[in-house]
This record gives sequence, C-alpha cells and structure tokens, in this order.
Amino acid sequence: MSLDLYSEHTIKQQTPMMQQYLRIKAQHPDILLFYRMGDFYELFFDDAIRAAQLLDISQTHRGKAGGAPIPMAGVPYHAVENYLARLVQMGESVAICEQVGDPATSKGPVERKVVRIVTPGTVTDEALLQERQDNLLAALWQDKQQYGVAYLDINSGRFNIVELATDEALTSTLQRLQPAELLYPESFSNLLVLEQVKGARRRPDWEFDLDTATHLLCQQFGTQDLIGFGVAEAKAGLIAAGCVMQYVKDTQRTALPHIRAITLEKNEHAVILDAATRKNLELTVNLSGSIENTLAQVLDKTATPMGSRLLKRRIHTPVRNRDELNARLNAIASLIESQLNIEVYDALRQIGDIERVVARLALCNARPRDLTRLRNALQALPPLHHLLGESSDPRLQKIRAHSPTLPKLQDLLERAIIDNPPVLIRDGGVIAPGYNSELDEWRALSEGATDVLDQLEERERERTGISTLKIGYNKVHGFYIEISKANSHLAPPEYIRRQTLKNNERYIIPELKEHEDKVLGSQSKALALEKQLYEELFTLIAPYIEQLQTMAAALADLDVLNTLAERAQTLDYCKPELSNGDEIHIEAGRHPVVEQVSKEPFIANPVHLNADRKMLIITGPNMGGKSTYMRQTALIVLMAHIGSYVPASAAQIGKVDRIFTRIGASDDLASGRSTFMVEMTETATILNNATAQSLVLMDEIGRGTSTYDGLSLAYATADYLAGKIAAKTLFATHYFELTELAEQQSGLVNVHLDAVEHNDTIAFKHTVMEGAASKSFGLQVAGLAGVPKAVLAMAKRKLTLLEQHQSVVESPQSTSSAPQMQQSLPLVSEPSEVEKMLEEIDPDELSPRAAHDLIYQLKALL
Repeated sequence: MSLDLYSEHTIKQQTPMMQQYLRIKAQHPDILLFYRMGDFYELFFDDAIRAAQLLDISQTHRGKAGGAPIPMAGVPYHAVENYLARLVQMGESVAICEQVGDPATSKGPVERKVVRIVTPGTVTDEALLQERQDNLLAALWQDKQQYGVAYLDINSGRFNIVELATDEALTSTLQRLQPAELLYPESFSNLLVLEQVKGARRRPDWEFDLDTATHLLCQQFGTQDLIGFGVAEAKAGLIAAGCVMQYVKDTQRTALPHIRAITLEKNEHAVILDAATRKNLELTVNLSGSIENTLAQVLDKTATPMGSRLLKRRIHTPVRNRDELNARLNAIASLIESQLNIEVYDALRQIGDIERVVARLALCNARPRDLTRLRNALQALPPLHHLLGESSDPRLQKIRAHSPTLPKLQDLLERAIIDNPPVLIRDGGVIAPGYNSELDEWRALSEGATDVLDQLEERERERTGISTLKIGYNKVHGFYIEISKANSHLAPPEYIRRQTLKNNERYIIPELKEHEDKVLGSQSKALALEKQLYEELFTLIAPYIEQLQTMAAALADLDVLNTLAERAQTLDYCKPELSNGDEIHIEAGRHPVVEQVSKEPFIANPVHLNADRKMLIITGPNMGGKSTYMRQTALIVLMAHIGSYVPASAAQIGKVDRIFTRIGASDDLASGRSTFMVEMTETATILNNATAQSLVLMDEIGRGTSTYDGLSLAYATADYLAGKIAAKTLFATHYFELTELAEQQSGLVNVHLDAVEHNDTIAFKHTVMEGAASKSFGLQVAGLAGVPKAVLAMAKRKLTLLEQHQSVVESPQSTSSAPQMQQSLPLVSEPSEVEKMLEEIDPDELSPRAAHDLIYQLKALL
C-alpha cells in the first residue's frame, strides 16, 4: 500500500489493537507477521494480500486506514503448522506473535510479542522438516579473492566453515550443501551464484564483522578464543559464521546449548567433487531433479532418518583418510560375519530420530511425543548393547561406548510422561499420575472429587431424612442437590433453590458452592501447574544434552554401517582394497543404479588403470554402454571412499584426490552459455585442476562445434591429460582418429564396447574389449531410432562417397544444399610421396625447365 503504515501519524489514527499490530510489524517489515487474535493468527495490509495468494485463503477487510479498507486474512491456530510448512517450502519466513499478557488484567489490547521467527533455515518443528534431508542455514562472505562459507544444522548442532578460492569451488559447495537459507551481504556482487539457492537472504554488511563474529562464537562456546577449534585463521569463514550465529539468536530467541563447537573443513581430507560431477553421477538427485534412480536411493535402507541424512552427507563428502575408511569397512565386515543385520535394524527402528529430538529439547520447544521417543530410545539401548557385545570390532565397540544407558534420565521420563501423550501440552494430560502430588490433587478436584461428593451426599441424606436426595452437575448450573417435589417440604432452611423442574427441585448450599468454586478453579490451576512441570523437565534434561548428542551421532553411524552391510549382502558387493598406489583395478565392475533398474542382466566389465595404462580411449557405438562404463567406474571409486562395499567381484583402489566428469551438456540459457560453451567450461575446469591422482571421465569432447574444430580440441585435450597431467582418465570418443594417440604416446590404451552388425541392424553386447572399435555404427543406431529408410539409404550413399574421399555432392543437378565435405584426415599420419618431394625442393633454385618437369612428376604421383 502507498500509505506509510509505520509513521507515528498513521499509527495514531488506528484503533488501539491496530496500533499494537503496526508497532510490532514495523520491527519485521520484510517477513509475514502471524498476529494471534483468539483462535486465529491474523495478517493485515500487504501481508494479508500476499498470504492469501501464497496459501490460497480468503481475504476479507477489517476497519479502514487512510480511507481505504484494511485487507485481512487469517489461519486457525490449531492448523498453523500446515500453513507454516507450505510457506517454509516456498522460502518464506514468518514471525509468530503471541498473546503474553493476561486478558483479565489488561487495560486495552492484551500484551503481545513475537516469540519466534520461523525461517527456512532455522525450522525445528517436525511438521516443517523433511525427515531424511538435512536442513541447513548458510552464510557467505567474500574477502578479496576468497570466499568464506559457514553452515549450521540447528537440528543437530553441527556448525562448519569452509574457505574457497574459486567460483567453481563455491558453486560446488553450495550444490553439495543445498542450504534451505543462504545469508549474504548487501555488497556481494556474484549474483549468478545466488540464483541456485531458493532461500537467499540479503543482510546488512555490518552483520559481517570479524571482531563481532569472534565475540559471538566465544560467547556461545564459553571459551576465551577459538584456537582450540582450529578455525582462528579462517577469517573469511569466521565472518560468515558470525552472521549465522547472530541470525539464529535473533530468530530463536532462546539459548542454544546444543551448538557446542565449530569445525573447519579442509580439502586435503576429502575427495573433491565439482558441481558437474555431482550432477552427472546422480548421487542424491537425478538429472530430472527427482530422487529416483540415484546412488542414494539404492544404498539408503536406513532404519532412522538421522542415519539417512548421515549417509547422504557421506555420499557427497567422500574422504581420503585410509584409517577412517578401513575402520568403516572392517565394521561392515564384522556386521556381515555376525549376521546381526536384522536385529540391529529393528533395535535402531525403536531408537528413531533422536538427533532432532535432542535439538528440540535443547531449544526447549520439544513436544510431549518427543519425550516419549527419547524414553523409547533409552529403553531400546540395552538390547542393542547386547547385540554389539557379540562383535570385537573396534568401531562397533566405540559406538557402544558412546551410547551408554542413562538410567536416571530414563527413570525420570518413565515417571513424568504418560504412555501416549497428546500432541501438544496446551490441553494438559501429559504429566503422569503420581509424578507430582499437588497436580494429582488439582486434577482430582477438577474431575469433581467424587469421593468428597459421595460423602456430602450421604451426610445430607442422613441429616434431612430424604433417602432419594442426590448431588448432580451440569455445565450450565454447576453442582446442585436434587430433591423430588414430593420431598421438597423436607428441605432445610439453608437450602437455596437453584432450579425448578417438572418433578424435582434443585438446591445449592454454601459447602457445595465452595466445592464448585474449587473444582472450576482447579482445572486452570492443574493446567498451569502441568505446563510448569513440563518446562521444568527441559531443565532436568539439559545436563544430558551433550551425552545425547554424542549418542545420536554414534547411533547414526551404526545405522549407516548396518545399512551398507545389508546392501553388500543383498546386492553382492565386495570389500574394496584401499592401496597407497595410483592404480585402479576393478574386476567385473557394475553400475550400482543401472543394474537395479535394467530389465536385462547387467554385463559386468573390468577397469585397469595404472602407470602403464593412464588413459583408456573408449570407442564403440552410441547406446553401446560407454557412458555407463565410465560412470560405474567413478561410482565404484566414490563408494570405496565413503567406506562402502562396491559392486564388483574385486576392487583395488589407489589414491584419488578428485573425481571429474564431463559427460553430456545442455544450454545454460540463464547464463547465456551455449551447449558448447558449457562443455568447454567444464573441460577447462578439469584441465586447470586435475592432478596425477585425479580420476577424469571425458565423454565426447568437441561435439558442439565443426568436425575439424571438435576433433582438434578432443585430440589436444586427450594429449594434455595423458602427457602433461598424467591423470587416471577414461576418454570416450567417436573420433576414430584419436585411437592413433595410443600408438604415439605411452600410457594410452584403446578399448571398445563390442557390438555385432547383421543385415543393417546392430546388437549391443555391452562388453569392454581391448583395442579400438572397427566403426561407429551410427546409421544402424539411427535405424533403431526409427529414422525413415529413405533417409538412411541416402546417408549410406553419402557415407560411401566420403569413405572414397569424394564430395558428398553427386552432381551439379543435386538438390542438396549441403556444402562440399572432405574426409577428415588422421591427425597423426605418415607424409605422402608428394609431401616428401615438396619438402626437399628449394623453389629459388629451380630453373623454369626444372619447374615445368616437376609439375609433371607431381601430377603423375597424384
């Protein structure tokens, strides 16, 4: 609205309630304000218009401002979580404004204040989260040529920073993290980076300050400095972390005891994957943007959501530490040998997602059923410990030690909470009988204290001599003594008539009235005391938060290991051998996803890369399996580096620092880049960053430009990767000229995907064979695709002309408008007799007669 809503002049013209609303809204101008009024959260002005559009709810009006009706929209308080979930998924933030004053004592509007701000990156409510995905809040800071990124999972307390030197590394990191919300300074200029994050939020530059960040973090962790965390020198990352910390404090408005440390990620600890590699390998999201037919979908059979989230983090952050990887692999081997998969899985199912339960307990916003989940988890620990006790594996014993039984906490929860509590505390009925004697007394009163009424009823019968006298209750008249009309003359003088019915009279006496007042007051007192006792539980649980976090991390690790053990058995995976050399030897390797979705039996193939076989030049027909063969190699190497068994009969994996893929491409219209530009950008990234320990997958380089340009680029790229970088490379191509590289340079080997041709049709054998392919079978594949036979017949004639070094234009009368084409000559070939003769001639020494004779000699040679 054009009206300046937050000017004091405008505010004073409104009703007292609307004045209160505008003053609160002025503190949160950029986000939706849910303003509690009775049984609804109301929105006004532009918030109402926006919410009506986003949530498809009715928009009405209430009062006027500046002569125009005030737009209003609302949602019921009991269904607010559904609406919040929808808004958060759209990237919206909402300030929740509650009544905090007592309506009975308020003069004017009841006091209200914002009690929490729900944002995409800081949501903790179970209904607003996807249980099997991390929900991260991140911040970004650019310092000269360096980026600092900090990210926090408020639902686990994990708080990390990473420093990055290039745009490519930043893009890859954001793609890996997929933050629900990204905070960036007003001065940040690389807007292309921000377009990939749905919840990007601009923050003022002054929130990005090193001194402030250091102070905030030391205050949070209770330390004098940050040296002990190993992050003191990561200044760009710390500046971003300070912004995250301030934002969380502003939105949660409560203590954050579960955020206890901050960690610096280092490249030398991880196998680095760039953005294109993550996309091409379809790790957790496929090329269509869904989760079907991905590596995560095949591997993720975890018992708990926290295990699922950890597995996906490991898939995206493969590690290089051999000790850690072997510890994971040995633990999987132990679980397989002990055959405890099913029992461990069932025990973990009972434990559930305690990681997020613990976070809500730390933030004091846990619901009653969170406490029962924690109680169930503690009760499930002894059987799990018994199962783990059957293994001597160090990793499994460490998990057992980090998840101890907590009998005092378990006893507290068993005494305090009923078996099946309601969803919310607001209606009571959560605290168990016997936990607090005062609460039991108020509850007995609120339920009518029937024993007191029975005694009173018996006494009054004896006193009046009326045997049919009884005490009753209804919501309209409260408690009463009922006497039949035939006995009404026996009613004592102190009986005060309350109601006359056709056959009965109802009376009240002071003692009964006093009891009624107690009963009606006891309901509110019981509810108030129950809420107080419930909040005290958070204080009693607080000392256990750190232990519970450690337990959650250990059990999530066990869940992942147990799942990978089950997958290894079910899918026939082998334990990889991790060596300190540079080789990759895979026997009978398979693609973990394709073999699950393929209707045909999957053809397993070997891969051998070592000092003598640095690069495999892969030829063969389209659809022959080149891309599958390359991708399965990368996935097997990646799986070995997350500590998983791999789909092969044997695998020996040497040192790998990065995995690169250049497979397929499409136009990036948003950035103004053509398919070929995207292809070349990805190629440049590989050539500038790959090392001798990198695994590189290159598929069909040079297809987006002319034949000669593409062939030249493909040749030069292969030569550079093999000769200059010496990276472990799989290089698929349709340019047969490249197969000659293997004869010119050591370390290069030709392999091909086999196919059989019969009567202009083709059968793919999907088997990798040594040596180059004999032809590309392009016309046969075109036939399979349904290209008309007339087109194929003409193409076959043109192909014959090209193979005979002739023009594709058959005659001047041809209707074809295609330019003349020449056969592409090999890039590496012996000079012809004509070339040798011309090379030996010095034109300046030739006489006219000799030059004339030379022309005849050259013509004869041609």
